[in-house]
Amino acid sequence: MYFWSLNDQNILKRLPNLDVLRFFLSVYVVLIHLSQTSHNMNLPNLFDVIGNHKGDQAIAMFFVLSGFLIITIIYRSKLKGTFSIRNFYMRRILKIFPLYYFIVAVGFLYYHFILPKLGVSFPINYDWEDAVLLNVFFLPNVFSRLYDAGGVFEVLWSIGVEEQFYIIIAPLLFFLRKTQIFKALLVLTVVYFIVFHIDSLYVLRRFKFEFFFIFSGGLIALLEQKNKLGFLKSTKLIPIASVIMVILYFFTTIFDFETLWIYNAFTCILFSVFIHSISINNFGFTIENKYLNYFGEISYGLYLYHILCMNLVLFISLKISDAYTINSTILLILMHLLTFAITIFVSHLSYKYFESYFLKLKTKFR
Repeated sequence: MYFWSLNDQNILKRLPNLDVLRFFLSVYVVLIHLSQTSHNMNLPNLFDVIGNHKGDQAIAMFFVLSGFLIITIIYRSKLKGTFSIRNFYMRRILKIFPLYYFIVAVGFLYYHFILPKLGVSFPINYDWEDAVLLNVFFLPNVFSRLYDAGGVFEVLWSIGVEEQFYIIIAPLLFFLRKTQIFKALLVLTVVYFIVFHIDSLYVLRRFKFEFFFIFSGGLIALLEQKNKLGFLKSTKLIPIASVIMVILYFFTTIFDFETLWIYNAFTCILFSVFIHSISINNFGFTIENKYLNYFGEISYGLYLYHILCMNLVLFISLKISDAYTINSTILLILMHLLTFAITIFVSHLSYKYFESYFLKLKTKFR
């Protein structure tokens, strides 16, 4: 995904730090999944030191980031009178569909054919019809909660939530007048946030329909477009504080509020201000590293491929540890290095030789 901003001369420029953020979030998720899975397999692990295992919160930041970018793109198109639902959906399809459906196909192949061939027992507790329908029609969050389908399928839940958001947001903003967009989005966010946390509607929480995170990113994007965030830009204190608070959020329990709605409301506000701070209100602080930026560019692949790559590394590590006596620290380091190296390599190949073909077609639907 490309991150753009309009400067005073109306020239497009790339927003800083967001590619790097996506890479860091991907790394965090991989570390959590690696520590949890290696712990379950009695292999050396970082389960007790990786933090609070806030993988879902890392995904929440991805959601806020998506809302921030997508709503910005749609709103600017509305201002120009050029917003096209067809073009919007075609760009999302070309970005999301190819790799998503490829991973779905690989997941079925992996659990139904590859693991049995390797002598690994994995229980299949779902019908083919349910699995195909729920995954093909972008309800992987429902599928992964109804069935213990395995990690390859489980990481798809967040992709499903984003696709469901796209289905909602494009028609809504298409039919709204420009002057109505912010108020309508604010009302929708507040109402849905309340509905989500009603006990009798637990089904929304069970299947993680967490649209309010995406909406919150959109709200701060609209406030920025309307030049309503001058107070945030008047001091360096807010961006610095937001960065410090995000670090504390992920690696301590300071902000672990027991009441869910308070926790989620705080998360929405903190992540929205943080993303605005590092991309727009950054006072010239940018991380300019071509490798980190590229890894962020391929982070979609990093996220979807890492379970397969991790399982390969852990399977080999388990065989080695059974056959040989190897220092646990060395094995731990090798497991992490190999997992990240293989994941990055596979994601690079996928991006260069598979995804890029479809991404190039996106230019036809600008």
